[in-house]
Amino acid sequence: MALERSDVEKIAHLARLGLNEADLPRTTETLNNILGLIDQMQAVDTAGIEPLAHPLEATQRLRADAVSEENRRDAYQAIAPAVQDGLYLVPKVIE
Repeated sequence: MALERSDVEKIAHLARLGLNEADLPRTTETLNNILGLIDQMQAVDTAGIEPLAHPLEATQRLRADAVSEENRRDAYQAIAPAVQDGLYLVPKVIE
């Protein structure tokens, strides 16, 4: 399916695009290239191929779930103005 200049003018009007006369040949060629690529993709035989739920159906490599930092909560809370049961106490700001 090849588009002609009049088709591109109609599409530009419907899309409310202001194309210059100089841009029409290049735009027509670009749209025809896109439609040609779509025709090529539709010509591929996909019989027997399952559709994907996601284009990147791959398993993600995960690191081992191991502790890499030591617990330093007591050291951090030692310099806090107010702490209770491992929580920072702050003044009430909403009445």
